[in-house]
Amino acid sequence: MTDSVLAAIRSRRVVRAMTEEPVARAALESILDAGRWAPTAGNRHLQRFVATDDPRTLRVLRMVSPGMIQRPTAAVVICTDRPAAADYGLPPDASGLFVDVGTAAATMMLAAHALGLGAGPVTSFSRAAVGVVLRLPPGWVPELVVCLGHPQPVQPASMESGRRLGWQDLTRWVPAE
Repeated sequence: MTDSVLAAIRSRRVVRAMTEEPVARAALESILDAGRWAPTAGNRHLQRFVATDDPRTLRVLRMVSPGMIQRPTAAVVICTDRPAAADYGLPPDASGLFVDVGTAAATMMLAAHALGLGAGPVTSFSRAAVGVVLRLPPGWVPELVVCLGHPQPVQPASMESGRRLGWQDLTRWVPAE
């Protein structure tokens, strides 16, 4: 990895407060394209993206998403295409489906950061209501919302539990036999 990639990984943060400045359509399209490049199980690409920068739609999404505190000016809802997954013989709760959602979200949030935008994931929402608000096709299940916008200069304090963990705190080495 280059130093710039590592620097982006280390400096990216979840943005919990955003300005009212709109996200440029070209930036939103770049973020969606980055999501397309995220790794997927078996290169199947069973996740689907639903993007909006419509203020009315975002307002209604916030009404059915208690975790959406950011007041984003754009959002991407990452869905799982359950019929396509079933065509591959995958059950609805196959762990690979959720891993794919996570890699897409992480890739999109890094892309947003690289473009100078803020991003934050939201999983606290009514799946049924989001499906209605976004008029999702049958079988598309919303799994995660990536909120996007321009970060406020001052962010709310994070919900840290104390000291910052290092990789050493999170790693166990398996001894050689």
